[in-house]
Amino acid sequence: MTIPTRAQVELAAIRHNVGVVRGAAGGAEAMAMVKADGYGHGAVRVARAALEGGASWLGVAFLAEALTLRAAGIDAPIMVAVCPSGDDYGTGVVQGVDFGVGATWLLREIVAAAEATGRTARIQLAADTGMTRGGATVEQWPDLVEAALKAEAAGAVEIVGLWSHFACADEPDHPSVRRQIRVFKEAVELAERAGVRPQVRHLSNSAAALHLPEARWDLVRPGIATYGLNPAPALPDGGLRPAMTVTSKVALVKRAAAGEGVSYGHLYTTSRETNVALIPAGYADGVPRNGTNVLELLAGGKRRTVAGRVCMDQFVIDLGDDSLAEGEEVVLFGPGDRGEPTAQEWAERTGTISYEIVTRLGGRVPRVYSE
Repeated sequence: MTIPTRAQVELAAIRHNVGVVRGAAGGAEAMAMVKADGYGHGAVRVARAALEGGASWLGVAFLAEALTLRAAGIDAPIMVAVCPSGDDYGTGVVQGVDFGVGATWLLREIVAAAEATGRTARIQLAADTGMTRGGATVEQWPDLVEAALKAEAAGAVEIVGLWSHFACADEPDHPSVRRQIRVFKEAVELAERAGVRPQVRHLSNSAAALHLPEARWDLVRPGIATYGLNPAPALPDGGLRPAMTVTSKVALVKRAAAGEGVSYGHLYTTSRETNVALIPAGYADGVPRNGTNVLELLAGGKRRTVAGRVCMDQFVIDLGDDSLAEGEEVVLFGPGDRGEPTAQEWAERTGTISYEIVTRLGGRVPRVYSE
């Protein structure tokens, strides 16, 4: 038994995209972000491909994601960005994971874990340079640096890196961008004057890696660009290739009379006698429910629009006088090679970003890989 909808992931595209980012970033290393199950593409397979493509680090949101990579035999450096209180830091210490630390209370918890395991924890100090999300504020930064240096002197931690995150790098002319670069530079200088000797300093996400050469430092962190999607759709992407193609198969084709309401709520009504096809994919599989009557897909060599409400497991398209065979493949989105919509187009049609389109794919959709 198989699920008719599937996500085909081209690993060669992952390798290519890491190369594109590294080329744009000059001599900077690359930390491929593989959080959220590799942005929906499959973290373990993507991580391996990214490393083969030239990434030397991996980044995740949570410790559990890092431990999944370690369990798969991946021994590259991994940074965990989000560290909630009470997490299993001891296991992370033993596994050699880098913890992003932006608060003294978190540092204390990681030091306690290091002491309990008899191992030195790897940490990367996070500065809030204007995102107002994670990281230590300008006022908190000196105390965090001082506490980290004391813990390092005691052998509890090794300060591996200094980092921060952009709020508006997809708008390179936004006034916050230059301000964040300046604040990060000041944070790095303060830490280094105090005695921190980091291996890496990093600020750039995908958009900054591609468009802000002054912000690249030692390392860039490509997230969405790793998967071939443009982090700043108004700007050139440098030759990125979308890695994911989502397909399904026609489940049913039938003739509908003029004036028939289609799907829940009858939000679509046939204007004339027509053929309709049922596609067995729905919002449980990642098809946005607000794609009702607006999303397009490729079916029978033509773009077709969703007709009526997207349901949990299925939706309908209006074929007019065309017909499709049951079992015939349709392409929901992909790189656009065959004229199919892209994830970016789906994002624009539904008022979101391409990141959400690929990460929202349901767990029952199998990921199928090609090299």
